[in-house]
Amino acid sequence: MRTVITGGAGFIGSHLCERFLAEGHEVICVDNLLTGHERNIEHLRNDPRFEFRKHNISEPLEVAGPVANVLHFASPASPVDYLAHPIPTLKVGALGTHNALGLAKVKDARFLLASTSEVYGDPEVHPQREDYWGNVNPIGPRGCYDEAKRFAEAITMAYHRHHGVKTRIVRIFNTYGPRMRLNDGRVLPAFMGQVLRGEPFTVFGKGDQTRSFCYVDDLVEGIFRLLFTDFSEPVNLGNPSEITVLELAREVLALVPESRSTIVYHDLPQDDPKRRRPDISRAQKLLNNWGPQVNRSEGLRRTLEYFRGQM
Repeated sequence: MRTVITGGAGFIGSHLCERFLAEGHEVICVDNLLTGHERNIEHLRNDPRFEFRKHNISEPLEVAGPVANVLHFASPASPVDYLAHPIPTLKVGALGTHNALGLAKVKDARFLLASTSEVYGDPEVHPQREDYWGNVNPIGPRGCYDEAKRFAEAITMAYHRHHGVKTRIVRIFNTYGPRMRLNDGRVLPAFMGQVLRGEPFTVFGKGDQTRSFCYVDDLVEGIFRLLFTDFSEPVNLGNPSEITVLELAREVLALVPESRSTIVYHDLPQDDPKRRRPDISRAQKLLNNWGPQVNRSEGLRRTLEYFRGQM
């Protein structure tokens, strides 16, 4: 099989490139390197089944020959990135998704969209199920990302209903692991960078907002299984084990007992979700009892060792 992965040099995309190569696929990795990095795929370069194309998927993409699968993972995904690049974020959610769907349509390929838990906004329903429509501020600073993904879901379903494209939608909850960027602004790499440098931990608000962290290997397993189903509606993938940001800070501190880091508090950013936890019952039923296998203590240990090597 031949699989195209947009955003393939990014955090999750590079792990997907690895997985599909391991499954015997040829992989075309497409990335403009706005937030991805070639070091994430450097170890794949010598595989003759792997091809890297530096290309912005917001512009049309031509691929000669057959394509079995198109996975659209191209997008800035952290607040630091999409607040710095709001227009490219909107473009890749709209134009980029359109172009990736067009490729899947022409090639009669399966299509999988990387959506996000951010489509739920600051949720009024907990935990979040796929039938919840969300509580999103469309004109707030986070709207460029939230609404880009909501539009991407809408056009994906339109291509499925109108053109018969074999589409899948994964709503990704907080995911972590090797190849995250220390400076990407998300809470877990921020904490790990701070503890390794001995800097104060930056906790927003009182630290009582919650997140649910899924290790990247577990996410990739769920994505791979979802692609080969016949289910077209959104599916949550994440870890339902909920933890407060303050509890997470203490767990990361405990990994480096010699660190002199302390905790400092800052005001909450606008529209920052107060609670985030997926209902994964749909995924468990659909994906042969899929569920997280890597517990948080082990995942945090692996991730910290990766970041040590990046310091």
